[in-house]
Amino acid sequence: MAQEQWNAVDQYIADQLVTADAALEAALADSAAAGLPAINVAPNQGKLLQLLARIQGARSVLEIGTLGGYSTIWLARALPAGGRVITLEVDRKHAEVARANIARAGLSEVVEVRLGRALDLLPQLAAEGRGPFDFIFIDADKPSNPDYFAWALKLSRRGSVIVIDNVVRRGAVADAGSDDPNVQGARRLHEALAAEPRVSATAIQTVGSKGYDGFAIALVTADP
Repeated sequence: MAQEQWNAVDQYIADQLVTADAALEAALADSAAAGLPAINVAPNQGKLLQLLARIQGARSVLEIGTLGGYSTIWLARALPAGGRVITLEVDRKHAEVARANIARAGLSEVVEVRLGRALDLLPQLAAEGRGPFDFIFIDADKPSNPDYFAWALKLSRRGSVIVIDNVVRRGAVADAGSDDPNVQGARRLHEALAAEPRVSATAIQTVGSKGYDGFAIALVTADP
């Protein structure tokens, strides 16, 4: 019953506040047709990311975990002229689907999809002098979240915003005895956020069409 109600509320919110968009709908459809897992953000969550990036005034965005490019499109559309998104994806098939979805949305000149392990690509970005990024969205393999956060901090500046998805794990994040590596990754992320004096952070539980989970948001308050 709860999941049915969450789905209905998400649909109501989307119908009221998220304008129908052919490119975004096609991105979801083509991702599903290609067999990509249905783990993209929900439409209302995509718009939340877009609003956060716009509120922050972002011109440069780093996304860790592209999947089919759905959240990438939302973020790219938040940027002013001359803005740029770099998104990292480990799976070649996912990257190919994402590039096609991004191109159909008319954003190929805005978005660069890089293929490879994020923990290999992030040092490359630093070596290239890419960044600091104004807004960073982390939505990749959960055991590596503490490492992704550490790199996000290195590639940020005072005032950058870092958002990390799936940090509640259906409430299991509160279970110190869990042997689930995704839960342990979420717990280590929270510990890293709590121990880092250069950020002010919180986390929010969410329910909706994607089930029971949550996200963390951190504001970088000092130069890394």
